[in-house]
Amino acid sequence: PNGKMGYGVLRYSPNTVVAAVDSQKAGSDMTREVGIPGGCPVVASVEDAHALGADVLVLGVANSGGFIPADWYAHLDRAVALGMSVVNGLHDKLGPRYAGKTREGQWVWDVREEPKGLAIGTGAARKLPNKRVLFVGTDMAIGKMTAALEMWKATEARGRRAEFVATGQTGITIRGRGVPLDAIRVDYATAAIERAVLEAKDAEYVFVEGQGALGHPGSTSTLPLMRGSCPTHLVLCHRAGQTAIRNLPDVPIPEFQAYVALYRDVAACAGVFPHPVFLGGCLNTAHIADEAEAREAVRAFAVALGAPATDPVRFGVAPLVDALLEG
Repeated sequence: PNGKMGYGVLRYSPNTVVAAVDSQKAGSDMTREVGIPGGCPVVASVEDAHALGADVLVLGVANSGGFIPADWYAHLDRAVALGMSVVNGLHDKLGPRYAGKTREGQWVWDVREEPKGLAIGTGAARKLPNKRVLFVGTDMAIGKMTAALEMWKATEARGRRAEFVATGQTGITIRGRGVPLDAIRVDYATAAIERAVLEAKDAEYVFVEGQGALGHPGSTSTLPLMRGSCPTHLVLCHRAGQTAIRNLPDVPIPEFQAYVALYRDVAACAGVFPHPVFLGGCLNTAHIADEAEAREAVRAFAVALGAPATDPVRFGVAPLVDALLEG
């Protein structure tokens, strides 16, 4: 999961990705290494990437704690000296380091910056006439962003006005805007989501990238997402075969239908806010090589949910989009 920033940009960015930098895998390509189509080459250095035409360097990790590894700074210094711009999704800031050291047209984007002018949330999104789909999960880094992006793209492909509200560094980098939720002071987190959802008011369907999980002891993001977006629909995301929180094996993942009921009840707050419709589930089967086994895992997930399910990357999101558009 630490590579999800790079993987997400490689899979979904509208900009061309000319190379990935990894000195240990140089000479390979990203299709061979992680299965993402396109054959993006892996090179040994930022100089090699620059020689292939790269003019922006994206820090492609989303590690625990959001720190920049100490041995990366020399590479970053060389990239900036070459005239490359930098996208930094980690908590450690690069703007101050390179202040006054960039050329005209060159920039450093620290994605995790709290937006200015935030107030306190008001629940205003509940008054919007559109449909707002929030992606919730059984753990962190489990596929919520991917599911939201796939449903957004598929809904637009059907001729509907749709918007994707990014709430993490990877989604923001892909979309070019969004809310870096884990960089916002907790008192203003709901308002930040609310503002982004209100800005998307002209869309018929708004897909809100989820963060964290209600059952994760270290997660604080779900409630601000619920109150800020006032979702009309939910999608539950899960990794096939996972039974406990990753790195916390003594914290089990609840039975799926009970978990969905909890998410719906918390979102509704005893009728104060909309009681969201449960559309179905998105199952991450990336670690399952056999296609038939992956299909069986999706089938079993659907049975356990009592609702439609799919792997959004492997099998598409048609069942969930159908349910949304027909509802």
